[in-house]
Amino acid sequence: MPKIDLDQIEEREIVPGFHARFVHSENMTLAFWRVEAGASLPAHQHVHEQIANVLEGEFELTLDGETYHLKPGQALLIPSNMPHAGRAITECRLLDVFHPVREEYK
Repeated sequence: MPKIDLDQIEEREIVPGFHARFVHSENMTLAFWRVEAGASLPAHQHVHEQIANVLEGEFELTLDGETYHLKPGQALLIPSNMPHAGRAITECRLLDVFHPVREEYK
């Protein structure tokens, strides 16, 4: 497996306050996020299954109307086409895993 150096991947701001570096395999996308405190992700949904992992900080994720307060070491499974939104309570580092590949992030 080829080595990946995340510092060599250009960081992109996808929505205000949400900065990501993306790694793609044949079947999935990993998004390494740096999120500014207070930044909000509007409600949306997509065909991709997603696992949202909090690495650092605190993050609120609302999934189908229920809000979860996530801390480091916690993850949330987001099924395909499930409405969800998020808000960084503090500055955060997150790792999202998507299946299939998020082509729009290539």
